[in-house]
Amino acid sequence: MSIKDAIAGAGAKATGKRPWFFKDPDVERVMTITMAVAGELSVLRQRLDTVERLLEEKGSITRADIENFSPDKTAAAERGLWTEEYVARILRVMQQEREALEAMDDPASHEVGEELARED
Repeated sequence: MSIKDAIAGAGAKATGKRPWFFKDPDVERVMTITMAVAGELSVLRQRLDTVERLLEEKGSITRADIENFSPDKTAAAERGLWTEEYVARILRVMQQEREALEAMDDPASHEVGEELARED
């Protein structure tokens, strides 16, 4: 594949309207770029895990060994857990903001204390 073909393929888009999740298009763009880089890093991490496992097992490896590797149940579970934790770290700020919005209806501890003091 030529560089021109790779660039054209990377620029391909799905048909239909693109879904938007944020009000600000700049935030949307940054999030899209961030998630694309995060996805690439996740794939790289899995590939490195493959190389490490194969080197431990065989001592030396070929590209074919890497391409043909299929993780066993234990390795797949470890990779799955790593991926879940990785995504949680990346999106932590969004999770925290969601939790803060949900907690807005909950009274602060000092408000509960003041209410209890009035009841006495």
